[in-house]
Amino acid sequence: MRLLDKYILREFLVPFVYCLAGFLVFWISFNLFSQIGEFQEHHLRFLDILEYYFTISPSLLVEVLPIVLLLALLYSLTNHARHNELTAIRAAGIGTWRFALPYFAVALLLVGGVYILNEVFVPRTVDLAEDILRRRESTSALKDLHRWHKNVIFNFPQQNGDRRWIIDLYNDRDFQMVHPEINWIDASGVHHELSAGTGIYTNGAWTFLNVIEFKWTAGNEALPARSSTNIVVETEFGETPELIRSEIKIGSLTSVQALKRPQLSVRDILSYLSLHPELPTRQKSLLLTQLHGRLAEPWKALAVVLIALPFGAASGRRNVFVGVASAIFICFAYFIIQRLCLAGGTAGHMPAWVAAWTPNLAFGCLGLILNWRLR
Repeated sequence: MRLLDKYILREFLVPFVYCLAGFLVFWISFNLFSQIGEFQEHHLRFLDILEYYFTISPSLLVEVLPIVLLLALLYSLTNHARHNELTAIRAAGIGTWRFALPYFAVALLLVGGVYILNEVFVPRTVDLAEDILRRRESTSALKDLHRWHKNVIFNFPQQNGDRRWIIDLYNDRDFQMVHPEINWIDASGVHHELSAGTGIYTNGAWTFLNVIEFKWTAGNEALPARSSTNIVVETEFGETPELIRSEIKIGSLTSVQALKRPQLSVRDILSYLSLHPELPTRQKSLLLTQLHGRLAEPWKALAVVLIALPFGAASGRRNVFVGVASAIFICFAYFIIQRLCLAGGTAGHMPAWVAAWTPNLAFGCLGLILNWRLR
């Protein structure tokens, strides 16, 4: 690494760390004041509150990292320009793109980091944070209250048609079912209807208790054969708890939630789309917009570098607060464009990939044009 690269990184990373710490402290303080009553209501202790904020920190990092990157870049670039360091670098024959190479390296690291956070950590933060909130409840029933989902209904595709599940109550922690009812047609054409008192997923199979089952042979829909037994183990069902959790999460996703930001992981969306190839147009538009939005979100970092370079690297003695003001303007502009595009994609008014990638492409292309003019 050249001496110049080390200097540029050092001058950038210092404000980056300060900005990141400042945003985290500000957000946690603001959130703490708004939720202190809820913490007291759930009898949380000091260490519980610390664990709660540590748990939800991945989702916060995904939100603030592009803003922190932009603010730190504009601050450091404005500071370089203010001391005529950029002029000296250009005079030494080093172009803008070579000078900005360390910034792009940091941006690529953030792209990978944000993708990992979104796929591995962020999807779990809501449930884990809710577990922490309820860990001091007086009874186990209250602790697990948020884990019980009512009226879970979904279809699982198979060779002879969908297998339909109707579950009165489902616990996504220990995979218990209350009053499940499953309808399907097997490979021989026999129509099954299984109704159970309870069900649970153990050892890779669904076990049902207090079961009543009806069977209609092919061509005889009027007179089903009825049987009852205490226990039935269905080893051929391919519905896993992970699949049911995905069905619940996607089924409860509203358009309002989808407009805020991508809510689902790429793995969940792709799995759902593969199992449900024939979706209503509105739901398919929503899911595809979420998919492309999740893929596009990490690449904000590169768009930030491209747009920050011309704003921060303009020659002249400028106050560093000009960089801060520019960051605020760019963030608001990006936020507005992103929300408008997500709304259009979710409603089906534009292709999903256009809706998701337009903000990054627009700001990236604008940055390229401004950088070309800067040269």
